[in-house]
Amino acid sequence: METLGAPGAGLAIALENLFPPLPSEAILPLAGFTAARGDLSLTAVLIWTTVGSVVGAVALYAVGAMLGEERMMRLAAKLPLIKLSDIEKTQAWFARHGRKTVFFGRMIPIFRSLISIPAGVTRMPMATFLLFTTLGSAIWNTVFVLAGYYLGENWTVVEDYAGVLSNVVIVLVAVAVVWFVVSRLVRRRDKVGG
Repeated sequence: METLGAPGAGLAIALENLFPPLPSEAILPLAGFTAARGDLSLTAVLIWTTVGSVVGAVALYAVGAMLGEERMMRLAAKLPLIKLSDIEKTQAWFARHGRKTVFFGRMIPIFRSLISIPAGVTRMPMATFLLFTTLGSAIWNTVFVLAGYYLGENWTVVEDYAGVLSNVVIVLVAVAVVWFVVSRLVRRRDKVGG
């Protein structure tokens, strides 16, 4: 952190968007702690990490835009248990709630990065995407940077609590996936048997 400075923290957060195994929950508090020691400017850390978040999000938006709706539908048609109507419903839901989804999605572990892809697929207007991505990212980054700033030497505590939140999200996603698969298999069995 001291070597790369605030721009390095921004670069780390941009990479975290592209490679979610790099946890922002560890990078941001460390940047805050480094700022508390006087080695970095707190304002610069907040600005650069938010810029890094937006840059990473725009890269994933571009991936979604290149994928596009038509290609996504062709891919979905090849997946077992997925119906094209599921994709259409998801797209309609995203069209209605996309702004909120992008804003709040920037504050949910795992989804922080992934939410940019459907925004790109649906071609959410770039100005809208940038606004809600910047706002959501700024809030997330500020909370974690300030936690590291005020916790000082104990900045690693943040990672422990954030890890619990990440695990809760992972469990909820796993339960939702299992429910989806089981319900589809039951429906398929009932159609074949009926």
